[in-house]
Amino acid sequence: MGIALTEEEFKAALPAKMTKSINPLLMMRINNTLSSPEEWEQYKDNLLTYAHVLQQGKFKMDKYLNAVRYVGFKVMGHTNIASYRKTFPDKYDKFINDGVSKKDISRYCTAFNKSKLVNLLFEQTLIPTHIINAPYFQQAINKQIAIMNNDDASFKVQSDAANSVLTHLKPPETKKVELDIGVHTDSVIDDYKEAMANMVAKQLELIKAGGDVKQIANAAIPVKEVIDI
Repeated sequence: MGIALTEEEFKAALPAKMTKSINPLLMMRINNTLSSPEEWEQYKDNLLTYAHVLQQGKFKMDKYLNAVRYVGFKVMGHTNIASYRKTFPDKYDKFINDGVSKKDISRYCTAFNKSKLVNLLFEQTLIPTHIINAPYFQQAINKQIAIMNNDDASFKVQSDAANSVLTHLKPPETKKVELDIGVHTDSVIDDYKEAMANMVAKQLELIKAGGDVKQIANAAIPVKEVIDI
């Protein structure tokens, strides 16, 4: 078994109405549930992660523990019957010893699989883990900050913690949208320069030819049409 689930950890994850049912004897039972380290770690994580589901109905702690265990086996790819058997080994063995038919055992398994609490837990498995575990992200950041500020830690440990905080809290990079307008701007300016030069030359010709000076002065500058793109 991995690191034991503490009473404080479990209470912190549970709705307030459920914390009264937590006691040392229950915690001992939970921590002795599975001998496989891999299965135990998943069971422990699921107990904490799915605890908020208990707010959606009136559920007893025993039912929650069994449902979490069952769903964990299902997520691992076990069939309904195999998951039921691993969740309720004593009950399943009693079915066999009492001569309960496989058909009836299958019905019991199906009924449990369709129960409200089990299906509420199944729904949680469809939610991305980064959303479900969002509160733990902040806890991890806080822990790293505490290590970073801990003068008793080595410089390397403090540096690693600081780098972790910088990496995970780095603001998103702003993508610059660059518009290539230089060519178009230069083209427009050149057109106006050319038009101005032509107009001045034309005005000089008109003045020399004795034209109306006022009309010549008010003449518009002929420019090419500029197309916005």
